[in-house]
Amino acid sequence: QVQLVESGGGLVQAGDSLTLSCEAFGVTFSAYDMGWFRQAPGTEREFVAAINRSADRTLYADAVKGRFTIWRDNTKNTVTLQMNSLRPEDTAVYYCAAGVGLSTISSDYHYWGQGTQAQVTV
Repeated sequence: QVQLVESGGGLVQAGDSLTLSCEAFGVTFSAYDMGWFRQAPGTEREFVAAINRSADRTLYADAVKGRFTIWRDNTKNTVTLQMNSLRPEDTAVYYCAAGVGLSTISSDYHYWGQGTQAQVTV
């Protein structure tokens, strides 16, 4: 059974940093491209960042470029999203996802975690 388990969310102030982690279980992690998405209340889920299976290509949403960094460790079955210079508009539930093909589209991902909440106050 495939499981993606996120951790690292929390409550921070604007300008602070958070590090989100996602650990995969029951899957050949190195065979999947990984993505992070987020969903704020009343909005649709949106793409944040993605990394391919060999970790030599990344994609970022324009809203997070230069502030967020994604990386993965295939030896530990983990993908990490480092979020710096956080803004109130980054407040959302963050989800990690696994799929085949580096993509910004949520429907291209097959497996999803349960999400972790990040809240940024002014």
